[in-house]
Amino acid sequence: MPRTALRICPLCEATCGLTLTIEGTAVTSARGDREDIFSRGFICPKGAAFGALDADPDRLRTPLVRRDGKLQEATWDEAFDAIAAAVPALIGRYGPQCTGVVLGNPNTHTMAGALYPPLLLKALATRNLFTASTLDQMPKHVSSGLLFGDPFAIPVPDLDRTDFLLLIGANPVESNGSLCTAPDFPGRLKALRARGGTLVVVDPRRTRTARLADRHLGPRPGSDALLLAALAHTLLAEKLTDPGVLAEHLEGIGELSEALRAFTPEEVAPACDLAPDDIRLLARELAAAPTAAVYARIGSCTVAHGTLASWLVDVLNVLTGNLDRPGGALFPLSATAAAPRPAAPGRGFALGRWASRVSGHPEAKGELPMAALAEEIETPGEGQVRVVISVAANPVLSAPDGDRLDRALSGLDFMVSVDPYLNETSRHAHVVLPPPPPAQSAHFDFAFNGFAVHNQARYSPPAIPLEEGRMDECEIHARLILAVTGRHGIDPGSVDEAVIADTLARAAADPQSPLSGTDPSVQARRLAGRNGPERRLDMMLRLGPYDLVLEDLRAAPHGVDLGPLAPRLPGLLKTRSGRIELLPGPIAAELPRLRGALAERPDALVLVGRRHLRSNNSWLHNVPSLTGGSNRCTLHVHPQDAGRLGLADGGRARITADGGSLEVPVEVTDAIRAGVVSLPHGWGHDRPGTRLGAAAVVPGVNVNQLLDGSRLDPLSGTAVLNGFPVELTPLP
Repeated sequence: MPRTALRICPLCEATCGLTLTIEGTAVTSARGDREDIFSRGFICPKGAAFGALDADPDRLRTPLVRRDGKLQEATWDEAFDAIAAAVPALIGRYGPQCTGVVLGNPNTHTMAGALYPPLLLKALATRNLFTASTLDQMPKHVSSGLLFGDPFAIPVPDLDRTDFLLLIGANPVESNGSLCTAPDFPGRLKALRARGGTLVVVDPRRTRTARLADRHLGPRPGSDALLLAALAHTLLAEKLTDPGVLAEHLEGIGELSEALRAFTPEEVAPACDLAPDDIRLLARELAAAPTAAVYARIGSCTVAHGTLASWLVDVLNVLTGNLDRPGGALFPLSATAAAPRPAAPGRGFALGRWASRVSGHPEAKGELPMAALAEEIETPGEGQVRVVISVAANPVLSAPDGDRLDRALSGLDFMVSVDPYLNETSRHAHVVLPPPPPAQSAHFDFAFNGFAVHNQARYSPPAIPLEEGRMDECEIHARLILAVTGRHGIDPGSVDEAVIADTLARAAADPQSPLSGTDPSVQARRLAGRNGPERRLDMMLRLGPYDLVLEDLRAAPHGVDLGPLAPRLPGLLKTRSGRIELLPGPIAAELPRLRGALAERPDALVLVGRRHLRSNNSWLHNVPSLTGGSNRCTLHVHPQDAGRLGLADGGRARITADGGSLEVPVEVTDAIRAGVVSLPHGWGHDRPGTRLGAAAVVPGVNVNQLLDGSRLDPLSGTAVLNGFPVELTPLP
């Protein structure tokens, strides 16, 4: 008899609730959970394909170990024996900096990915951390760190209460949102307009999101920071600012006005390719709206001035008095966040505490640019990366110049991949550790609840028992930590118990903790849970702001509603001044470079990426039901450019940039502005040695191969993946 089970979807940041239909040990269908307190039954094609992803025949079922140059199936003991025999010896010979850790986006979609990589990094004592953040969102972390003292203090638009929403470089109707966890983003945008609100979208493409807007502005790609600076300049010059209650918590508003003096609408308009009156009107509308929120994402981050654009988003929210107020941009409060503390100055946020060995790239939030990984592996000398531990990452496709990284990975002394697939990156590993399908794993959104537009908490136990021969993903991570640090063979549960003991001891000694003065051993015995990860979740809930325990979530399978977002300033500020530092030193030092961009008038075509609703970077192309239709790897070209260059719809072209050339199918469309072309990210599944049968049928091309990794936003180390020049040549 079929049965049903509830599950939070782990396939994008929206975290929708699903109702799975299960027959035996197979998920036969997935629909939206109408009683879910957050998503209310919404589902997208990715969620509907949950069963197909779960049962993908190309998912690895057992570990792989490289023997005689070939990856072969092995037992779990053999896999961890191989790691334990190789990695500690290499660290002993070359030192801890010979190791590099690479983390991909799917880490944030699992409990294991949230709980264990920090422990791995601490145990390895390496500074060589490379993550997908420097391919998408690091500018926002850096700007938040500089403004608020905490790189994770990222305000999100109060979608359900705002009167005016300005979206820049974001297409949430197809991406489902990013750093803004909001199930049914399209429905929320439609509701905004239905209640009389205004939606303005700034994007060089007429996306599905732009089609919902009251007004769509299509600037030149990469000019977002200039546009935002002109908006802020207008607010200041026309005395339209009104920070309200924030005024007493601001530092540097006078200096800000002087710093933005050059960015008038007239000066900025030619570089943005917008009319000055349109810029001035937008600033006035933003100031006049009863409530408003500015929200910008990937298109504004993965450009040459990504950190400045991210900073200016919050500057606009501050100047209009919309930061930290209902209907504006607010800071979520997750159930596993630290309990609020009294406002006080903090340690602040610093950039460049160390630098990469070869090119001297400064660290940001403890990370080095993913674009620097290949050179750190290739370049001999002290600190050369010889060992890579890759967790749910595929940088051969997601980072610039995948061909170079492909070659570099093949020369490593040892590589471990925690990945369910043998993909373009994991094919180089000496050991592959495959986690089980999502239906066989528990789920709690540690990361995304910190960016949610409504405070809530939901927990999904495994919908299907762990299949024989599989290993729970949390146990994989715990055993990996033990194996690489010379503790192979110890009970993997000891990793969690050590974290619990340490955390409770620190809480007991902290006078502001809910467990201050208590006996840590007594508190540890109180923790509920069937395993270490559940006990850690229960502990984090108990230490959190809502007086929750794990049993509360178990008793509410559709979720616990923790209320709408509420003001949190000044309590969350961790700057040294204890105030919002509107013009931090690193930002001020970057403004001359932005002023230099006022004179830029690129003649060449520039390229931008694009999102598909049925895709998520490089990791869903092996599900046949999610490919085809509009989800194709084609080059979008405006009719004017196609006519000028002799390109035909359905024909082919050679596209060339810094890193090389690609041959691509052409799709002529007026949904993109003239002078701009678009190619989606995450494709290129044509390398030998992978086991991605469905993806290999229509492999597409790797757009990031057009880049050589030299274009970076200097403050965040984020790769410039949008707005770079390209040349097009028609092919027969």
